[in-house]
Amino acid sequence: MFQAAEWAMEGLRDGLKKERLLDDRHDSGLDSMKDEEYEQMVKELREIRLEPQEAQHGAEPWKQQLTEDGDSFLHLAIIHEEKALTMEVIRQVKGDVAFLNFQNNLQQTPLHLAVITNQPEIAEALLGAGCDPELRDFRGNTPLHLACEQGCLASVGVLTQACTTPHLHSILKATNYNGHTCLHLASIHGYLGIVELLVSLGADVNAQEPCNGRTALHLAVDLQNPDLVSLLLKCGADVNRVTYQGYSPYQLTWGRPSTRIQQQLGQLTLENLQMLPESEDEESYDTESEFTEDEAFRSSSLRGNFPTWDPVVWPTVCGLATGQLALQTTTGVLVEVTLCLNPV
Repeated sequence: MFQAAEWAMEGLRDGLKKERLLDDRHDSGLDSMKDEEYEQMVKELREIRLEPQEAQHGAEPWKQQLTEDGDSFLHLAIIHEEKALTMEVIRQVKGDVAFLNFQNNLQQTPLHLAVITNQPEIAEALLGAGCDPELRDFRGNTPLHLACEQGCLASVGVLTQACTTPHLHSILKATNYNGHTCLHLASIHGYLGIVELLVSLGADVNAQEPCNGRTALHLAVDLQNPDLVSLLLKCGADVNRVTYQGYSPYQLTWGRPSTRIQQQLGQLTLENLQMLPESEDEESYDTESEFTEDEAFRSSSLRGNFPTWDPVVWPTVCGLATGQLALQTTTGVLVEVTLCLNPV
């Protein structure tokens, strides 16, 4: 097992990814809020004191107040990391699942925001008060998806320990709107400790993306992460599992720079799954290796805003129609592919 110190260090990496997640936080409407407006909101929140007779008659107008972006008092307290204030609000609304699970315009619950802002102690309090860990945001992510994407082991621990076994199994199997499970996201972003923890909790190491059938092992090859390949093999990943187009993880190593990965997989892969089929053309191979939005951000955070990963062609979105996407590659070739789109 990986040491706890190594797990903790993973949470400090990938500042660009954290910036993206914080963009989701700021998209909740606070950027457009004037300082004096926010200060007034905090003042009102701090003055919340429920009298017994008020609670008895249900006179709680502060629960109905929302910003133009759909954020409640609780959302705002979490976003601005007013921990004492947040705990007071949670204490007063404990058991009011409608308020605790209220979703803003981006479908974010207070629990989503606690994870995004890296406040595991707030997440724990929310779960104890009745927050639902299975609700999804506008990208189809549960709070656990976000914790795995952000690499916060503490939040992952809080979320997995608080869930009952049926809830946990359901969340571990759930895919976001890019078709990724929590294990896929942890793999894409290279959080080895979280990958190992999720597998130990029952995550399917061979789960396939619904669009093209890649497993975490295929993703590790695509992203050229030999340490992740080693870990997934140790966790029981099937080297002979093929994508919906028939590619094994080993076949995706052809043309890529890591000889270590090729050697690791070559020793275990069936002989008939090692060579690329002669009938397959370059276009179908490139289609197999295209990045999803989740992977695109990971790769761009490693290689700059407009990376290339030879021989994988980096696509730039040119246009979108129903189920079709026109892609302009960095080599100037315009191709059109069919995507598996999920409604947001």
